[in-house]
Amino acid sequence: MSDKDNKGSMTVAEAGRKGGETVRNERGREFYETIGRKGGATVKAERGRSFYEEIGRKGGETVKAERGAKFYEEIGKKGGDRVKATRGPNFYEEIGRKGGQKVKKLIEEGKRAARAAMDAQAGKPAEEPAAPAAAPPEKVAGAGEPEPHRE
Repeated sequence: MSDKDNKGSMTVAEAGRKGGETVRNERGREFYETIGRKGGATVKAERGRSFYEEIGRKGGETVKAERGAKFYEEIGKKGGDRVKATRGPNFYEEIGRKGGQKVKKLIEEGKRAARAAMDAQAGKPAEEPAAPAAAPPEKVAGAGEPEPHRE
């Protein structure tokens, strides 16, 4: 068959795939990353962050309806196992400790703000904010202390 006989036999999907492969081969994968970032920034500027939240929620609801809630449990487990294999089991301890410290700091800031608001209502002068407490030094397992038992 000649090229003339084949004219028009390609589907739109095939033509798009072929064109995309040609662009990738000519410009590289980074080109798509760059235009994707630019497009995302433009959409965010035009529609705002709430647009992404909304389409993400809708997409999640669709996936949940099609695959069920169990699907999210499975992919969450796979992701957690992958992170554990990549970063090690201590990674979760580290981020948990950092998160706990952040929560503690936010609670202290909230209490100070609440006291200041109550003092302002009562007509008392505002107190100078206290300096944040220094975080306790990190303990390293095996440095003179036994490691805690985990089940």
